[in-house]
Amino acid sequence: MSAARIIDGRLVGADFLQDPRAQRIFDAIDGNGEEARIVGGAIRNALMGLPVHEVDFCTTAHPDEIILRAKSAKLRTIPTGIEHGTVTILVEGETFEVTTLRHDVETDGRRATVRFGSSFEEDALRRDFTMNALSVDRHGAIYDYVDGLADIDKRHVRFIGEARQRIREDYLRILRFFRFHAAFGEGAMNPEAFAAVISEHAGLERLSRERVRSELLKLLAAKRCAEVIGDVADAGILGPILAGVAIPARLAALVRIEIETGGAADPILRLAALAVLVEEDADRLLDHLRLSVAERDRLANAAKALAVLHGAPALDEKALRVFHYRHGRQAAMDAVRLAWSDGRAGLAASHWRAVLAFVTNEPEKKLPVRGADLIARGIPPGPAIGKALAEIEQRWVGAGFPVEDGEIELLIGASLASST
Repeated sequence: MSAARIIDGRLVGADFLQDPRAQRIFDAIDGNGEEARIVGGAIRNALMGLPVHEVDFCTTAHPDEIILRAKSAKLRTIPTGIEHGTVTILVEGETFEVTTLRHDVETDGRRATVRFGSSFEEDALRRDFTMNALSVDRHGAIYDYVDGLADIDKRHVRFIGEARQRIREDYLRILRFFRFHAAFGEGAMNPEAFAAVISEHAGLERLSRERVRSELLKLLAAKRCAEVIGDVADAGILGPILAGVAIPARLAALVRIEIETGGAADPILRLAALAVLVEEDADRLLDHLRLSVAERDRLANAAKALAVLHGAPALDEKALRVFHYRHGRQAAMDAVRLAWSDGRAGLAASHWRAVLAFVTNEPEKKLPVRGADLIARGIPPGPAIGKALAEIEQRWVGAGFPVEDGEIELLIGASLASST
């Protein structure tokens, strides 16, 4: 998509300004003694030619007034963060956050006590990075109080004001700085900011693990995550975040493989490349990063499947089918990408590309015999059923996963005969 641009102090070419839903927000909130503007990421992304995923508003109106005006305009409101001045307005199935202008009264590194205000400039000065502090009114007039436009043009991520002070207000800004540089920055990191995050990184211990997890996964999804993660590791910050091993070179190799194979950025697999060698690492990350059970299971299953690839030579097609069946498609694909990233056994990229294509396209298989089938044959419920199913499965896998009824009947008969 083409980037928006600034002409005579106005934002031109930003689709969100023409969106009728956004205009309905302006119609409801802007005017009659109050002012509303779009602020933050939508403007940044439009100027960088990146997709705009959400459009946020700020306003001089207090939350009660926002709700009153929205209801008068027949718009539904959700008081998502009303204690901090944020009201979500629903327009034609799309949500827009509308936040009252604020200034910080007190901060403790995790959360802020705020007071509602009426100054757009003061609200901008309390934000984290210059590229996030732009605002635009309904007519496209752009407001830049911190030279954010210049930093967007240079792809330069810079804290507003004194970097250490911004970080001490909320230590999550350490990870946000890395994430924003990985997603939007070019060249080297801002030296003042990098020095500040190194000196203040102990403050990360004060954050909830859920917030760290969320920000780390966003960092791992960013286009330059491998380069930035390498710098984070070199600075000694990554180990405490992960509470264990970190392998930036393996992550960098995985990112190259994703690009080469046309795969999308996969933050959970990237986390596996960065921090998982054995199944126990998944349990450590589950606890330390408050991963979901599904995320933990994916990491553990990938590690378990990877152990098979580590301990064996290149698998032929028959062995790959067994590998795929035993571990499932997702774990098989994850393990192949991780083994490729490890450079296992010096196998060529062409080999791994072929193996990855195989495990991606191979249909998942399910044993075509159930316990009920065996009970119908006279086997009593209980341990004998499980033993017979295990024997049948072994023969079925060894026979190459036949699907014809006649072949399956022969396997069942042979298994039952051997168990009597």
